[in-house]
Amino acid sequence: MAKKTIVPNKVKMQEQPASERVHNYQEVPYGYTPEQAIEEAIRCLQCAKPTCMDGCPVNINIPGFLAQVADGDFQGAVETIKKTNALPAITGRVCPQEVQCEGVCVLHKKYEPVAIGRLERFVADWEAQQGKIKIPQAPQPSGKKVAVVGSGPAGLTAAADLAQLGHQVDIFEALHEPGGVLVYGIPEFRLPKAIVKREVDYVRSLGADVHVDFVVGAVATLDELLEKYDAILLGTGAGLPWFMGLPGENLGGVYSSNEYLTRVNLMKAYRDDYDTPVSRGKRVLTIGGGNTAMDAARTALRIGAEESIIVYRRSRAEMPARAEEIHHAEEEGVQFNLLTTPIAFHGKDGRVTALECIRNELGEPDASGRRRPVPIEGSNFMIEADVMVIAIGQSPSPLIANTTPELETRKNGTVTADNATMKTSKKGVFAAGDIITGGATVILAMGQAKIAAKAIDEYLKTGEW
Repeated sequence: MAKKTIVPNKVKMQEQPASERVHNYQEVPYGYTPEQAIEEAIRCLQCAKPTCMDGCPVNINIPGFLAQVADGDFQGAVETIKKTNALPAITGRVCPQEVQCEGVCVLHKKYEPVAIGRLERFVADWEAQQGKIKIPQAPQPSGKKVAVVGSGPAGLTAAADLAQLGHQVDIFEALHEPGGVLVYGIPEFRLPKAIVKREVDYVRSLGADVHVDFVVGAVATLDELLEKYDAILLGTGAGLPWFMGLPGENLGGVYSSNEYLTRVNLMKAYRDDYDTPVSRGKRVLTIGGGNTAMDAARTALRIGAEESIIVYRRSRAEMPARAEEIHHAEEEGVQFNLLTTPIAFHGKDGRVTALECIRNELGEPDASGRRRPVPIEGSNFMIEADVMVIAIGQSPSPLIANTTPELETRKNGTVTADNATMKTSKKGVFAAGDIITGGATVILAMGQAKIAAKAIDEYLKTGEW
């Protein structure tokens, strides 16, 4: 048998030019054509021991779907993915593939890995373009009812799995649109909301009902839900923003990333036909170095900022944001003020006007494994700006925990759960996603939700806790 010729580089995916996309909210990458998808999928070596699957939190049969794409069997590829992932159009766009499936791709030892994420996105979009989403056959009803609290990645994934196991599923969403962080946190240019709606509708088609404007902990407590439901899955995410506790933090024009992005994304402040108030600012600072910080900084340019500046206390090498998001931000003109720690907000007449900072140098690694920022004495300086966004992390809302004394939580507000089953300290209540991890990734939340759904099914069948 002839040895397979290895193509070292991924098939390039075309994107909107940076000079154009900063003036619109349309998605940046255009996606693969069918021909490009086949060309890229052929690069897969079809390893006997596919390490790529080890890097996937939802255990997609990656070699299987890549082989189908290589053969032009796009429908088969979609069906293969959806056996373990109900949201491929989303994960194909926002997963950190470079540190998961692609990060452990055998090709990556010497060359660029197979573009698994791009191909996942391609087949999901291809299915939608055909105008008919294939719905699995409805299972025999189990007679059991499950309440899923939250309609983000964890909630949608658990709901899809539980519905396909025959259970009646009701999803309760606090906001007026389902999708959780997918609609309020991630901008349209990175994840179009029409795609989120499409994936939510698919979960609905499996049998799950979605109830919006329903705040669990206020409209109903967990105990009240347990009077009607046999089990509960908590997937409410991490919606409580962190602040820095610095002088001047309450000045006008200082936002948490949650509020800033929610106003622009969910409440559509970026559209002229919506009257959602948001301070646009000519010079906008975003404090933080993660994906959310990149989203905020790139959003600022699109809603009118002349300058958008990232302020981050470590160097670029330590930034937790995806390399692709940092690259896109740089292309669009976002400036990076690195090795810089804010120490005070300054203002005039109640509004922020400048951020006082201090320069850092990198010391020894801390608990995160990244080198610790060490302030340089006497290096204080000011950065003038009229809007500032704090994007340093978030925790779960305390509402559910405060109304459920038996629900055990950690000091940071996250709910404790058994990693093998996602069971919490309260009988009948399971949890998955950012509510137990704090702010993490979409795909990690989905992986935990799949574990939880399996454990819920077992609990409903046996009654054993």
